[in-house]
Amino acid sequence: MLDNVKLSIFVLGLKKDDEMINRKKHNVIREFLLQDKRALLVTGARQVGKTFSIRRVGKECFEHFVEINFVDKPEALALFGEAKSAEDLLMRLSAFTKRRLIPGKTLVFFDEVQECKEIVTAIKFLVEEGSYRYVMSGSLLGVELKDIRSVPVGYMDEMEMYPLDLEEFALAIGVGEDVLTHLKECYEQRKLVDGFIHRRMLELVRLYLLIGGMPAVVQKYLDTNNLKQVLEEQRGIIRTYKRDITKYDPEHKLQIEEIYNLIPSELDAKNKRFILNELSEKARFNRYESGFLWLKEAGVALPTFNVEEPRVPLLLNKQHNLFKLFLNDVGLLAAMYGGNIQLQLLGKDTNINHGAIFENLVAQEFYVHGFAVDHGLYYFNSKKQGELDFILEKDGSVLPIEVKSGKDYERHRALSNVMQNPKYAIPQAIVFCQDNVKVVEKTSYLPIYMLMFLQQPKLDDLIVKFDLKGLNSAS
Repeated sequence: MLDNVKLSIFVLGLKKDDEMINRKKHNVIREFLLQDKRALLVTGARQVGKTFSIRRVGKECFEHFVEINFVDKPEALALFGEAKSAEDLLMRLSAFTKRRLIPGKTLVFFDEVQECKEIVTAIKFLVEEGSYRYVMSGSLLGVELKDIRSVPVGYMDEMEMYPLDLEEFALAIGVGEDVLTHLKECYEQRKLVDGFIHRRMLELVRLYLLIGGMPAVVQKYLDTNNLKQVLEEQRGIIRTYKRDITKYDPEHKLQIEEIYNLIPSELDAKNKRFILNELSEKARFNRYESGFLWLKEAGVALPTFNVEEPRVPLLLNKQHNLFKLFLNDVGLLAAMYGGNIQLQLLGKDTNINHGAIFENLVAQEFYVHGFAVDHGLYYFNSKKQGELDFILEKDGSVLPIEVKSGKDYERHRALSNVMQNPKYAIPQAIVFCQDNVKVVEKTSYLPIYMLMFLQQPKLDDLIVKFDLKGLNSAS
């Protein structure tokens, strides 16, 4: 099999222009819309591909597809403000779109629903009426502010989209699925990756650090292979985010933009923690808390909180006012750094140190892979034991993670201290680096691209039947 893997290894930049980028969420959306009768709300930061994914699934799986965008067509808001019933609304909808709605064969897509708070009430009655399927999409921040999620239970489900993760990016630029199968096997069995594949995958990671996972940026690379045009696309997205700051929170726009602009320099600092003094000599957390919350709720920043001790459950040890802020896309971070970072990352020297960018990649993957559901990510720092880059909760235990971009990846005082501490009894640890697979006692040294395989396991059904014997009158 290994020979076949070598033959199918990707060639950077040779992806066919007429192929569309495939997303994992395509299948999730497809399965839901074909099997579930509820409406689906797809949220996420701007530019992560929500609209494209819904359009693709809608046109592939339904004979009739109707789309209404409340930003492009604000006059559509009147449909919901004046309708007296589901039947009345559907008649208005058909007239507005000038499309006949075919029961059982039509998907209705409401885009930019953060502009239409009336959709909350309407979607309940439309789902109850039952003639058509409904999917909605909205900016994560706008959905939060307008409380779009307040639809009664049983009428709507929700999923969040992120930029392309490392695996999606690999497939998008042409890496063979058999290569990824081989790599996953090496990850699970902790065995060496073929040297040629290992070197090429490190090149892929460096390319991903520059391009990131925003679909429009990835497509720009596939179409042009021109990093200058990629950078222009990234800067356009950054400008869009800053316009959103002005639009959704004009009162605090300067404060929020200041925090956003400081994220790259704070990550590049020695301890990577957000230091409020960088914002103002008189800065206090409670004054700036709304700004941090805004960036988090918009999906633009990924907070990682300190824990006092590496013990489960981590939430009980969380320190709310001590945290790092990563960007939602590592390519945008590289764009904000600017300079000659492109040439450095694309060079052959694997010993250059860009720890902040590597850590942002890891944080981004962990968010996509389900390790930050509801409460964010965690890291550990203490004066006595040192600092661990990330602390995960996996399979009921703590899993310490170190991220090393340089050649001294086996030097990790904090990790050694924590692993040797008997009161924590931590079963294993992982160091992501640029070397091949190696295991030393309870610590696995894994190449950074194997990050794509570390995922939170999906929950299986847990059926519990209570034995009423002796508690009911029939016993």
